[in-house]
Amino acid sequence: QVQLVESGGGLVQAGGSLRLSCAASGRIFLSYVMGWFRQAPGKEREFVGTISWSGGSTNYADSVKGRFTISRDMAKNMVYLQMNSLKPEDTAVYYCAVRQSRVIADVGTAYDYWGQGTQVTVSS
Repeated sequence: QVQLVESGGGLVQAGGSLRLSCAASGRIFLSYVMGWFRQAPGKEREFVGTISWSGGSTNYADSVKGRFTISRDMAKNMVYLQMNSLKPEDTAVYYCAVRQSRVIADVGTAYDYWGQGTQVTVSS
């Protein structure tokens, strides 16, 4: 079993920044992929970005490329999502997820464990 806890959400003005954290515990292996997803009210969950746990490979949704950065601290079992130049359309609940595979993926169904989410609200 894997447990994930997100933190760092909040209210920020457009153009501002936030850093989300995801603490992972349980049966975490170095080969696992970590991902970030988000879901806005009335919309489907969408992919934000992903990082391979040990290799450092990343992939991002086009909507966040150049603004968001995923990083990880293997020693602490932490994954981070640095969000810069935030826009009102980034408002959503953000979730981190674990994929029990070495291969990064950008679809939610490829992930095995999910956190509870943290709310990010960007005001205009």
